[in-house]
Amino acid sequence: MKHLDDTDERLLALLQTDAQMSAAAMSKILNLSASQISRRRQRLEDDGYITATVCKLDAAKLGLSVQAFIQVQTDAHTKETHSTFLRLVKTRREITGAWTMTGDADYLLRIYCADLTALNRFTQDVLLPHPSIGRVHSQIVMEQLKDAEALPV
Repeated sequence: MKHLDDTDERLLALLQTDAQMSAAAMSKILNLSASQISRRRQRLEDDGYITATVCKLDAAKLGLSVQAFIQVQTDAHTKETHSTFLRLVKTRREITGAWTMTGDADYLLRIYCADLTALNRFTQDVLLPHPSIGRVHSQIVMEQLKDAEALPV
């Protein structure tokens, strides 16, 4: 990977704040021409620094009022257990984030549901009966203080 200069880092920080910001608007902030901004952005995409441009949605407006983190401990640590669990993660829309972990939990899931009843149904009907899962521990988000999607560039 090529080294990022200060302007590249500032451009990436701006794009994480608003990926739809025009090159003209960014050029005023970064003191570069709009064409220079466009070329830099294209290079950052080509070099793999920018992997996607997405829209961030408001969960509450979509009727998803409950966010939870669920720690999952598997029954066994085999390749089959992992692949079976990975299929579950990829097919359930409620799971919006998933990580393998060190410590007591093997996985950490971020879940969005309409309400507590839906979260309970997901836990009882999907997670607990799954053959790979031995134990789950849920934590419901009371208030999100900071969105951790932007990287510290």
